Amino acid sequence: MSGPGAPPRPWSPPRPLPARKAVPPTSTHQPPVQPALPDAVPAPSLYRRRAVGLLVILAALGIAGLLSIAFGANPLSLPTVWGALWERDGSEASNIVWTVRLPRTLLGVLVGAAFGVAGALIQALTRNPLADPGILGVNDGARFAVTVGVGFFGLTSINGYIWFAFLGAAAATVLVFLIGSAGRGSVSPETLVLAGVALGAVLSGLSRFLTLINEETFRAMNLWGLGSIAGTGPDEILAVLPFILLGLLIAILLAGSLNSIALGDDLAASLGTKVGRTRVLGVVAVTLLAGGATALTGGIAFVGLMVPHVARWFTGPDQRWIILYSALAAPALVLGADVVGRVIARPGEIEVGIVTAVIGAPVLIALVRRRIASGL
Repeated sequence: MSGPGAPPRPWSPPRPLPARKAVPPTSTHQPPVQPALPDAVPAPSLYRRRAVGLLVILAALGIAGLLSIAFGANPLSLPTVWGALWERDGSEASNIVWTVRLPRTLLGVLVGAAFGVAGALIQALTRNPLADPGILGVNDGARFAVTVGVGFFGLTSINGYIWFAFLGAAAATVLVFLIGSAGRGSVSPETLVLAGVALGAVLSGLSRFLTLINEETFRAMNLWGLGSIAGTGPDEILAVLPFILLGLLIAILLAGSLNSIALGDDLAASLGTKVGRTRVLGVVAVTLLAGGATALTGGIAFVGLMVPHVARWFTGPDQRWIILYSALAAPALVLGADVVGRVIARPGEIEVGIVTAVIGAPVLIALVRRRIASGL
């Protein structure tokens, strides 16, 4: 009964609503599957790839070295070359192999390792995959300083002008960073490359201007300025050898710190890496490697650009392996380019710096166009 006079009903809790049955979704949309990271390679597979790559590079270096000794302006058969290597009997073939081709091959190995490791160091220090001693003007700085030493101070021995090469390489490295930063805290890859190319063009033009003023003084430097490993004697190689070996040693010792810097300066510092000291030592190593190799050859461009990228295909981002691969693969590239220059222009030859430039320029263009590789 209801109405104004009816007694109130006793309170009862509300009934719970019946549970709703789960209805399958009518939409067929599925969340996107995240792709696997390219560096997420299982450890055994990565180790296997590094080992296989190391064997391939060692084989390529051995073959390039044998071809460098076997081929030249004076054709010699392979059995003759092999016999001259094992028996130095004073014959014409023995003299050619031991006094001309073998020192040239050793020089190619030395400067190839220097330019390759210098390129790997610059790319790691700047986190710029387009960095290279030739592109950033380091080689041009060393070349210009040597030109000044020869032209104005009368230096004719490598023991004298090698110090000018070191000074020029260090000054060019610092100047490129100053120009590239332009007051900002970070240096973008494209700005650094543009600064290096501009500085290198200016220094190269000044070097050419000085050689034109006094052609007689700089006659012997014409081939040197093109990047040649011909005509360098054992005494000159021994004079520069300690500096390049010291640069390689510093690079090896810095490899672990460079892995931390790849994560960023702040995170590297939090991991205990002394970022400032690492960068200073890295610049010292680049100066010793690029300056010493330029004093011997006049500078060979694009070796330090191409080789570290090839190394990363096998090693991943670990700088310890990249530096090792660069020290072995770059000599194979230099010797191979030198053999090509001797074969296609026989009985003359094309300097190795020209051959590597022909190969390296398309590689640079390809890296610039690939945003993932270049970061531009």
